[in-house]
Amino acid sequence: MNNPQTIDTPDAQPGTSGDGRSARWDAHRASRRLELIKLARHTIHRQGPGASMEDIAAQANTSKSVFYRYFGDKEGLRQALGAYVITNFRAQVIAAARKSKGEGDALHAMVLAYLQMASTSPNIYFFVTANPVTDLLTDPAAEPDPASGSGALNDFFDELTNMMRTRMHSYMGIPEGQQASAALELWPRASIGMVRAAGELWLRAPDTPDRPGIEELAASITSWLTHGVAQQVDR
Repeated sequence: MNNPQTIDTPDAQPGTSGDGRSARWDAHRASRRLELIKLARHTIHRQGPGASMEDIAAQANTSKSVFYRYFGDKEGLRQALGAYVITNFRAQVIAAARKSKGEGDALHAMVLAYLQMASTSPNIYFFVTANPVTDLLTDPAAEPDPASGSGALNDFFDELTNMMRTRMHSYMGIPEGQQASAALELWPRASIGMVRAAGELWLRAPDTPDRPGIEELAASITSWLTHGVAQQVDR
């Protein structure tokens, strides 16, 4: 993505009359906010999740005050960028699962799509998931902190959990409206934690011949989740 050279001028004030100026102002604000999100995404992709607000503003050819005006602070920017990125991330993973007919195939497709999206830009992935989300995985009733950018992640985990639970019940022949054992009902949420942990270890691993390929990792994770590690011991 090219870095548009945009120089900010002081924001105009919204109109107070009913002639449509207020609507135009709102549209301008929304458009400019999206532009800043994309510029921040470009900078973080190139410089890493530790990029400062100074770095981000400089690459956007504007000032920090502009980003503060639109996002409040760096956590506000993280929240906005997280919502933007995770919306697309979610769409790809969910679509992959829905295209698959078998339960095992659907799980593999979800894992592979998750890894593919994360590996597209590890810097962006680690930036938007930088804040701890342990409570979101282990306590579905936890209220996300709006300032942490965790709301989009929590929604994503919730949808994945529900989809995986439905697939699990179908695979086991559990009638609609009934539950599996109390222990087994923990599997969908716990599985997401495994996928995420394995994926992040893989993303951080040095790019050497010992690092598994994405297809191998997706197949291994799927096997761990459905059959355990026993089948892979003698491979």
